[in-house]
Amino acid sequence: MSDTVEFDLDAYLRRIGWEGERRADAATLRGVHLAHMRGIPFENLDALRRTAPSLDPADLLAKLVHSRRGGYCYEHNTLLASALEALGFGVTLLTARVAVGADRVESRPRTHMALLVEAPGEPQPYLADVGFGAIGALLEPVPLRADAEFQDAGRRHRLVHVPHRGPLQMWLLQAHDRGKDDWAGQYAFTLEPFEKPDYDVINWHIATNPRSPFTQRLYVQSVSAERHLQLHGSLLTETRADGTVRERELTREVQVRLLLEQEFGVVAPDGIALLS
Repeated sequence: MSDTVEFDLDAYLRRIGWEGERRADAATLRGVHLAHMRGIPFENLDALRRTAPSLDPADLLAKLVHSRRGGYCYEHNTLLASALEALGFGVTLLTARVAVGADRVESRPRTHMALLVEAPGEPQPYLADVGFGAIGALLEPVPLRADAEFQDAGRRHRLVHVPHRGPLQMWLLQAHDRGKDDWAGQYAFTLEPFEKPDYDVINWHIATNPRSPFTQRLYVQSVSAERHLQLHGSLLTETRADGTVRERELTREVQVRLLLEQEFGVVAPDGIALLS
């Protein structure tokens, strides 16, 4: 990241429940990443009312750490980047094209944020990402290495190269789909660095454009060692660690508000229509 700001690392680590070492090494990177995934929910409540959330580090601390809200990719990964830099890691901001549900990756704009993280003494950087609101999200960072399978806290991922018009190599993150016993693309990216002004524009577009999926329906997810819980619109899906899936349709807004508080730890602000 280009700007150096004072960051309350103590408050952040308390929020995610990390009590391990504070070193810029691979073990700390994996541990903090996993603790963040399990400690702060993904949610798009601001975008649902077509308000672009602030990406200022102080505002992110106020919202995701002190107010115990969640956020979406730009918020989560900007917050993690600030924490990792405070710990001594080198961080490069990346953008990606979401591949989930796309016939062609090129048909999607670069709207997802991810991180390239360098740890002193490590032979290669890591792909880190705590802001991908899907079952195929990384739980721990993975080395930037093609055609190798990685186990991250029970999930399976790999990175492959895909054809791409342009001078930079295109990487595709894939997640193993247990039900189909196959690999599914999650998002594609190059290593071109992006800066804060780039995300200010992308964040505003995704949070305010009436055609953006995040302005049309509720997206919330939380992760624990036992399960992945997600609410997309009115559909609640629980995926257990053994692969068992249970779904339930919510029909009343009061149900949604209660669920957000009890299961995701999020209090929805007044004035938001939670069921589309």
